[in-house]
Amino acid sequence: MKARKASVKRKTKETDIEVAVNIDGSGEARLQTGLAFLDHMLDQIARHGLIDLDVKARGDLHIDAHHTVEDIGITLGQAIAQAVGDKQGIRRYGHACVPLDEALSRVVIDFSGRPGLVYQVEFPRARVGDFDVDLFREFFQGFVNHALVTLHIDRIRGENAHHIVETIFKAWGRAMRMALETDTRMGAVIPSTKGSL
Repeated sequence: MKARKASVKRKTKETDIEVAVNIDGSGEARLQTGLAFLDHMLDQIARHGLIDLDVKARGDLHIDAHHTVEDIGITLGQAIAQAVGDKQGIRRYGHACVPLDEALSRVVIDFSGRPGLVYQVEFPRARVGDFDVDLFREFFQGFVNHALVTLHIDRIRGENAHHIVETIFKAWGRAMRMALETDTRMGAVIPSTKGSL
């Protein structure tokens, strides 16, 4: 099987971002986004998805974090799409429910070739530290639009905003790991009755 790796650079007047991924990695992460809480969450994807992830981002954080967070989602989506390639032999679907103390979240993903986000998440407060939790929707929207996946994210319960976000990212990492695993019974077949995704 060929290496499922990709590197993508995205530069605009607002951000300068580099993302490298290895889908068949060991969970190593090198993260420099300028946003410590986002780094903490991206680390969950790497560790729980066993995806090696390298993210370097410079953005107009003097304005706010919106452009940086959204563009990291876009660039990560592009890198994952390139690394997955034609999707031969993958399981395609993945799901996970992850608890953290009182919080519980569910993430379901389909590498369908069609972008779609259902985001049913309410937070008890607007910020975790100085990070605006509304930006996570922008992050995931950017990701699905460019990874071409269908992604359902549900906060089932939770009272602590940090715990809620962490359960989402852990569940997302585990769901991606499941969906991107190669299925030995599938062989080189693309998992779709249409013959392409």
